[in-house]
Amino acid sequence: MKQRSAGLQAQRKAGNLIVRKMIVSLVVTGCLVGSGMRASAQAAAGAKQAAPLQLQKLDDQRAPVDPFPPANPRFFTAPSPSVDTVNSFLRALWGYDVNRIWRVGSIATTPAAGVSKVMVYVAEKGTNAPVQTTSFFVMPDGAHVIADGSNMVSFGATPFAQLRKTLQERADGPARGSASKDLLLVEFSDLQCPHCKEVQGTMDQLVKDFPNARVVYQNFPLIEIHPAAFLAAAYGVCVAKQKNDAFFPYAQAVFDTQAMLTQEDTVKTLQAAVTKAGLNPATIAACAETQPTKDEVNASIKLAGDAGVNQTPMLAVNGHLIPLGNLPYETLKQIITFQAQLDGVQTGASASTGTPDLKMRPSPSTNR
Repeated sequence: MKQRSAGLQAQRKAGNLIVRKMIVSLVVTGCLVGSGMRASAQAAAGAKQAAPLQLQKLDDQRAPVDPFPPANPRFFTAPSPSVDTVNSFLRALWGYDVNRIWRVGSIATTPAAGVSKVMVYVAEKGTNAPVQTTSFFVMPDGAHVIADGSNMVSFGATPFAQLRKTLQERADGPARGSASKDLLLVEFSDLQCPHCKEVQGTMDQLVKDFPNARVVYQNFPLIEIHPAAFLAAAYGVCVAKQKNDAFFPYAQAVFDTQAMLTQEDTVKTLQAAVTKAGLNPATIAACAETQPTKDEVNASIKLAGDAGVNQTPMLAVNGHLIPLGNLPYETLKQIITFQAQLDGVQTGASASTGTPDLKMRPSPSTNR
């Protein structure tokens, strides 16, 4: 029982981290220009939309105990986004957690033209569960929000769709698993990153637990803090060119000898990893020094930047970016299974993995 309790606490902590990551500063630097209010009729319509309590348990349509304050028409002054759009956005973020509930508390204008501030009440199901608030700013294009005080992320009813398409087109690193890109897991990683080393067991297990997933390793060397990472990535590009499956033994060998990636021993360490992968180290070393190889590493770095990746290890689950550090494996499986359900694809997971394919069900009902 103690182990189960600790596991649940770890999952809740990870879920609450996502809530905290949505909390933003009340000041948007450089954007506070102009102001305005909307008609009371629009506010009343917004409040009417805000009344539903959003349930996250997909197979439970029973009305819950409502822990949230009632919606107030005065707090719905912005014409967009709609409450339905906000709910769809939050469901894409949080829907994997069957115990999380929320209500949109306000969608208000701000002094910045076209920028709306959204405030949301969030709680866990259960008697006397504490209610938290989180807020974010929706940009004038209606397709992005400012979160974490500075980070801009995609917004909308299907916030991950565009990045999913981009990665299907451009994520070209070494791959394992399915040939299909319907369920695409892209790991952005740095071969000199200690945290990336720590999650390799997780990545290996994902390949086993989700047979329908295509799992791609995408180079994102953090050259400012890891001076050997770019060369290690270049070696990896050349290894994968010769033999895709050889890349993973090479990468594991590099991870295992990270302490030897020093100014004196980097080349020797990388060549030893190539040998362990069954390839000729002299051939790979010559390939790694060519401009086309360097261009490929730089293209992968650019893809990470275009995707909004700002740390490693990061996993994109059909476009949904998930930081892997300290995330319980069971929570990660829930996120992948839920995202696959949203996208209408099968994971191939069996019941024995604890992540069976969910049958497609209608969206959770709203209770007025």
